Amino acid sequence: MFNIKLNYLSIKYFSDKLFALIFLIISLPLFLIISILISSTSPGPIFYKHKRLGKLGKSIYCYKFRTMYPNSQISLDQILKTDKRLKNEFYKNFKLKKDPKVTKVGIFLRKTSLDELPQFVNVLKGEMSLIGPRPITLLEKDKYGIHIKKLLSVKPGISGLWQVCGRSRVSYQERVKLDIDYISKVSFLLDFKIIIKTIIIILFINPKESY
Repeated sequence: MFNIKLNYLSIKYFSDKLFALIFLIISLPLFLIISILISSTSPGPIFYKHKRLGKLGKSIYCYKFRTMYPNSQISLDQILKTDKRLKNEFYKNFKLKKDPKVTKVGIFLRKTSLDELPQFVNVLKGEMSLIGPRPITLLEKDKYGIHIKKLLSVKPGISGLWQVCGRSRVSYQERVKLDIDYISKVSFLLDFKIIIKTIIIILFINPKESY
C-alpha cells in the first residue's frame, strides 16, 4: 500500500510539472488576449497574487489574473464595516456572491475559471498540483478543525472535488468534507474523473452560476 501511494505521488509530481509546462507554452496566445482585456478596461496590474497555505502549512502565493479594481482590499474593509449582511456572507463563505469589487472582465474570467490559469505557474514551481484540495487562507484554517493537519498534508490543487461538485452552491462544511474525502481516496482514477468533469464544467458552464 505504501509503495502504491509513493508511486502515485511520484508520478503525479512529474506529470503535474510536465502538463503545466506544456499548457503554459500552448496557452501563451490566450494569456496575451486576457492580459490585453484586463489592462485596457481597468487600471492596475494584470496579475494578482494571494497568500494561501500550501503543503505542511507553508505560505505560498497563488497567482491569478486580476479580476478586481485596484485597492480592492481597502474597498472590502469599508464594505464589511458598513454592510452587516455582506459581512455575514463574507465570513460564512470567505467570498461574496455579487462582489462589487469585481470588474466586468473579471466577472467573465471568474465564471469561466480563466482567472485561475496563472496557477499553472504554481504547479510548475511545485507549490500546487493540478488536482487537490482547494488552497485556503490563514483565516479559513479554523474551519477545518481536527482535519486541518490532513488537509495540509498534501498540495492544494487548481481543481478538485469542490470545484466539480457544485462549487459556490455547496456550504463551507460540505467543502471541508469534499476536501478530506479527496485526500482519503486519492488515486489516478479519481484525478482523471475530476479532470474530465472540470473540462465539462468549463465548456458547458451555466452563465448564471456565480464563481
